[in-house]
Amino acid sequence: MSDDIKIKVDGVCKIFGKDPKAALAKVRAGMGKADLLAQTGHILGLNNISLSIRRGETFVIMGLSGSGKSTLIRHFNRLIEPTDGRILVDGQDILALNAADLRQFRRRKISMVFQRFALLPHKTVLENVMYGLLVDGVAKPEASRRAEEQITLVGLAGFESRYPGQLSGGMQQRVGLARALATDADILLMDEAFSALDPLIRHDMQMQLKEIQARLHKTIVFITHDLDEALLLGDHIAILKDGELRQIGTGPEILLNPADDYVERFVRDVNRARIVNCGSLADPAVAGVGSVSADAPLEAAYSALALAEGAINVTRADGSIAGGLTMKSVFSALAQR
Repeated sequence: MSDDIKIKVDGVCKIFGKDPKAALAKVRAGMGKADLLAQTGHILGLNNISLSIRRGETFVIMGLSGSGKSTLIRHFNRLIEPTDGRILVDGQDILALNAADLRQFRRRKISMVFQRFALLPHKTVLENVMYGLLVDGVAKPEASRRAEEQITLVGLAGFESRYPGQLSGGMQQRVGLARALATDADILLMDEAFSALDPLIRHDMQMQLKEIQARLHKTIVFITHDLDEALLLGDHIAILKDGELRQIGTGPEILLNPADDYVERFVRDVNRARIVNCGSLADPAVAGVGSVSADAPLEAAYSALALAEGAINVTRADGSIAGGLTMKSVFSALAQR
């Protein structure tokens, strides 16, 4: 496995029921999710999922209710065991871990932030954040120091002595995030972590997560049913439907080249001008005047294109020119269906 790959999912299948192996044989013979349930009483959770998550990226898994996204993320810390397939973390097959090694893996390698906060109501903010460290045997002074660092990182300095019931929903979720970060785990799992928050607080948490990730470079696996959230946070996005993987790509790749009709319907109403960057449409064979950053969204190029008689140059971060951007290419991308 490449050193750049942190998590590799290889042919993972999950079937819920009394005889999942027999049901899996029917699925592999071509039986669909609805027929499997009707004929055998088994539920197809995941069907032959394979993907790779790079070290230090935010990887978003999204889909509607029943798509299998939460089932998949729970395989990464073995809260759910697969019916078939392999899951490798840093090249190690975590399905081969014994009970003791699995406990260490969960304590040291991977942390999880839950949708409903899961805070201990009788403990203070500081006590909640340091709880996992104490369970892991960290001395109380060191646990307190590390917990206070993470509380400051998530913007809750001064609230260490408050109890969860004294905090807003957004603040409680910050405590949950601080608790997960305090273990210094390489991998952070976030299952619909912001979906219970009000829209403004949710956006604040999304932006704070981006800021924290820019500093810490964790490997984050983020589950959501919200496409806007996925496009805002994800370096790569995987879209699931009925337990099957329909497409993986960057936000612009998925918007510009949906893999099938389902994905196309999913992304149809997204404002492409705010998601697709200028670099993705730069034509190396076209020269222009002026410049716009390759990382800038298309809407940032409107003024320059309106003033230019032809193309404008798209420049990379190092100052080199990636190519030219024309009004026609922008309109084609925005009108694509």
